[in-house]
Amino acid sequence: MGLISDNDERAYLEEIKHLENWCQENNLLLNVRPVLVPPYQFPGKEGSSASLPPQTPSKVLRNFYTCSIESILMGNITVWFGNSTKQDRQALQRVVCSAEHITHTELPDLQTIYYKRCQTKARRNVKDPTHPNNRLFSLLRSGKHFHSLKTKTERLKRKFFPQAIRALNQGN
Repeated sequence: MGLISDNDERAYLEEIKHLENWCQENNLLLNVRPVLVPPYQFPGKEGSSASLPPQTPSKVLRNFYTCSIESILMGNITVWFGNSTKQDRQALQRVVCSAEHITHTELPDLQTIYYKRCQTKARRNVKDPTHPNNRLFSLLRSGKHFHSLKTKTERLKRKFFPQAIRALNQGN
């Protein structure tokens, strides 16, 4: 996402070039997708340098957060959240709180997102007999419910399987 002023795309294109170079130097493939929709045009007087910056609609800001920021923050949350420290979770939650302030909307907290994603992933694993975790869920199943895994530490309670079993049992 970038701001193009006075139809001058040079700064924006320079940033794209920096990103491409960084990805290449770090052996990362950049997945370039064609733009399917025209860029968002802010309402207001065009070409007027004296006008105040327009207020971006909350819906646009929330969509940007969801597509750009949340997708990065929450990528593979079912893998890393259980091992994260309290400080790490608080730091990431501050990002979410900042986004709430900017978008003027309420956003789900990390724990809620983690819980929902564990539930979704667990349901997929239970339904897919070819998934490696399907056997474990089958062993833990007793009728409509799953046996809980006994855990001694809070950190272990936050891991995927205890959370997934809790979510599956509450969803039944």
